[in-house]
Amino acid sequence: MTSREGLQNPCGKPAPANGMQRKADSKHPPLPFAPDPAALQGLPPLVNTQIRVLILGSFPGVASLQAGQYYAHPRNQFWPLLAAIWPEHPQPTDYAGRCAWLLERGVGLWDVYASCQRQGSLDSAIENARLNDFPVLAAQCPQLRLIAHNGGESHRHARLTRDLAAQTLRLPSSSPANASWSFARKLEAWRQAMRMAGLLPLSD
Repeated sequence: MTSREGLQNPCGKPAPANGMQRKADSKHPPLPFAPDPAALQGLPPLVNTQIRVLILGSFPGVASLQAGQYYAHPRNQFWPLLAAIWPEHPQPTDYAGRCAWLLERGVGLWDVYASCQRQGSLDSAIENARLNDFPVLAAQCPQLRLIAHNGGESHRHARLTRDLAAQTLRLPSSSPANASWSFARKLEAWRQAMRMAGLLPLSD
């Protein structure tokens, strides 16, 4: 089980050994599992009791794991998208500042997978993935209104997060691999998600 301290630690340490083992394409219920020391370990959730939106990625890429930071790849559009959603609140340039800024906006971060085996950063290469423990996290986020899955691999597990918030949706991935969506098109979809959760006016 994830501790309250682990849930609220935004930066720096690998995720605690929680969650369930699940191959990426398995349809069977998850089972308790001891951590695999050879597997890649994800990042701790960035949440507090006030968030209304939880953005769920799949699993951190190589650059993010090396930095111990969410969305650390310079070509990933996550942080630019969020900065464009709230231009009246300038986004800090340092990671710790960005984490605090995001929580102030009512947005938290996590991934669907606690650990996995993977070569490179592509979701298609994920194997032997172990899911995070979503009900434990949701209990720490009483204001949660929306689970926003950042991309298709995360959204594949929407059935597991559907009961944790009033609404669940799939966002166009912020990954540089999602080149078919322009930045402007992604931005409008992400803005709409924030409107759904009451973090933006219905028309702005």
